[in-house]
Amino acid sequence: MGTVVLWMAVVGACAAANLASGWDPDAFRGQQTLQIMTTGAEEGAHWSKLWLVVIDRQLFVRLDGRTFERVKENLAGQYVMLKIGDREFERVRLEAAPEMSGKVAAAMADKYRMDVLIRHESHPMTARLIAEPSPLQLSGEPPAGN
Repeated sequence: MGTVVLWMAVVGACAAANLASGWDPDAFRGQQTLQIMTTGAEEGAHWSKLWLVVIDRQLFVRLDGRTFERVKENLAGQYVMLKIGDREFERVRLEAAPEMSGKVAAAMADKYRMDVLIRHESHPMTARLIAEPSPLQLSGEPPAGN
């Protein structure tokens, strides 16, 4: 019973903030890459590896042309699955953040040596990543087995 009450408190706090359980961009600051999964009509599931930066407690990525096309054509709609470190998030939105492109580019240059070459490639989208609760978390149902 105590586990269920604790679980409901955690879910309630995350749902109130409309964020997935365990979503803490500051905790991801030390990670070098993350992976997003999109689903295409012909290729099916595809994992794209991206560099990341955290600015003002928010997680940002830059998308190259091919990844941008995959995101636009994603059969899962506005959501991608995300892997970062040992964590996975099922419902992550990529929110266009063109106003942050300069800050993100500068942060990428500071964090990654290879950015001296990569920055000259096309990056049609700078995106803020936001993990939302799964439908199960939103329903308030405890996880199976508890």
